[in-house]
Amino acid sequence: MGAGVLTSLWPLIGEAADITKAYPEELLSIDAFTQGKLKDGDIIDASNVEIVKDLIDPIAYAQVSQHGRRIKLVPTTTDVTKLFPHDYLKATLANQGKAALDLDGNVVVKGSTDRWIGGLPFIEPQNGLEAFADITLSWGRHDTSIYAVEDHDINPDGSIDYEYQLAWCEQNHAGLVSNPSGVYREGFDDAMRHQSIWFTAPDDSRGTSFLNIWKYDQREFPNLFGYLPAFKRVRRFPTNQRFEPIVPGFTFFLSDAWAAGDPMLTWGNHKIVGRGPFLGCQSEMWQGDKENWSKDHLVHGGKKGNTFYESSYQLCPEVIVVEAEPVGFQKIPVSKKRVWFDARNMTPIAYVTFDKAGNLFRSFEMGFSQQKKGGMANLDANGNPEWSFSHIHSYDMQTNRMTRLNQAEKIKGGVRTQFDSEGAYEKYLTIQAIRKLGS
Repeated sequence: MGAGVLTSLWPLIGEAADITKAYPEELLSIDAFTQGKLKDGDIIDASNVEIVKDLIDPIAYAQVSQHGRRIKLVPTTTDVTKLFPHDYLKATLANQGKAALDLDGNVVVKGSTDRWIGGLPFIEPQNGLEAFADITLSWGRHDTSIYAVEDHDINPDGSIDYEYQLAWCEQNHAGLVSNPSGVYREGFDDAMRHQSIWFTAPDDSRGTSFLNIWKYDQREFPNLFGYLPAFKRVRRFPTNQRFEPIVPGFTFFLSDAWAAGDPMLTWGNHKIVGRGPFLGCQSEMWQGDKENWSKDHLVHGGKKGNTFYESSYQLCPEVIVVEAEPVGFQKIPVSKKRVWFDARNMTPIAYVTFDKAGNLFRSFEMGFSQQKKGGMANLDANGNPEWSFSHIHSYDMQTNRMTRLNQAEKIKGGVRTQFDSEGAYEKYLTIQAIRKLGS
């Protein structure tokens, strides 16, 4: 069965962006689903988490039941325009049905060898690889994204071990949705995207930067370069070593990004292992009414009240659960990963990995939100509210270490969160750029 229980989902989205006719009431309301045991506005904590144990991933369940995490329940989003950037949804509707996987497993325009032309390639994925393609080809769902990020790394005893300010930039070269000149960036015929990360604080980490250059062929690893201020030079890193922290204290690995941080064909045996309702963070987490979009007022849990953000979860009426196993790596600590994709927009609302013995290892939980709150909004060039990730919980279950990341308005060094801005490639996404950022 494709997305939608009562009827197919995407024709409804194309007509009115409304999903209510695709699902029965009990999949659109936590009150109806739990028969009144929980309702919008309630807080899930250790006293009632058993009611929704089957609706959250097993690591989130452990965080709530054992470590004092709280989750707020909010209404289910039925207007799909609030679950996408405007241009990306427009491209998805315009290009639906035009994607195919070639013999190698790469996404092409059906009947050709052309790279994908924009939006979700598979609105109703029929297998696990198609589901991963929906997030791998465009992580942030903008042609260009620059994120200002505040990071806190939490020790098992609840104390803050490290605090970083960092910037993340990604620019797609294929499947462009806001570029009026075409769907490909000229001069990048074999590329999918450039992506960089650099640190602006504290002083002992300022200037540390990394650059990933992704090929379109998903069988090949990106080229990975880094600038380390102590050595005052750019060096090339082994690109398949993607399961290590890039700075001290981080539990976030390159492989974790968007639950699809590796080329999707370096993983194998992609398979859909389940479908059904699930709880996930898809709204009400942008704090545009707070200074620098701060979420400090939501921090709680752990041994010293520092470990988690209070997330706003909604009942997602249908998720597609996909597992995959690593095939392109050697001597890595992961045996498989499991991702829960929300069928409404194919974002990864939960992600866990398993160690070599098959035990739960780590989670990478992203919270998404339209960037609009009350009378405040972050608008695109055409006046539409932006949409993006809002925060991340990157958690190592075996060590009880947490990296939590908040998308801020700005960080030290003058970097501001912005989308589809001009000049990002020259400023942030070349070897010369990361050398300049480092120095």
